[in-house]
Amino acid sequence: MPFNLPIALTWLRIVLIPLIVVLYYLPEGWLAADTRDLWAAAVFIVAAATDWFDGWLARRWNQTSSFGAFLDPVADKLMVGAALLVLLDLGRVDAFIALIIIGREITISALREWMAKIGASGSVAVHRLGKFKTAAQMIAIPCLLYWSPVMGLPTRIIGQALIIVAAVLTVWSMCYYLQKAWPEIKKKQI
Repeated sequence: MPFNLPIALTWLRIVLIPLIVVLYYLPEGWLAADTRDLWAAAVFIVAAATDWFDGWLARRWNQTSSFGAFLDPVADKLMVGAALLVLLDLGRVDAFIALIIIGREITISALREWMAKIGASGSVAVHRLGKFKTAAQMIAIPCLLYWSPVMGLPTRIIGQALIIVAAVLTVWSMCYYLQKAWPEIKKKQI
């Protein structure tokens, strides 16, 4: 297993996930709700920044690896899934939205694994729809974690709107990936 700065940043993202969850399960009175929300949003933003930065560094320094390519999306899915479960528990995201996003992540991960197994991973390579979906999620989630206005901007409303956009893009991108994979799936069924 290679170890370099991009992979270290990916591991950092994984380590930060429990911190976000723990902030919401500290005993009552340890942190004021607005302080807790601020810290959780800040930790999520740092984790999301490592998602962009680790990939950029890996490509720039020619330190890409198959392990890094495996670990990066796992870290993303864990981060988003954990945050959505916290937000669901807080009543800040609808269960249907969380189910759509988490269900899509599981479905596409399984599809990519199967397509790799049959030698057709190129048909489900990352597409810009998936990148737009990720961007919408990475902006919506800290807005929903923080929940209070920032410089007059209603982060709660922005977060709620963007998480709906993310859910729509989630379904759209899942349909796109399934459509791309369908010819390979049909070939293997014959």
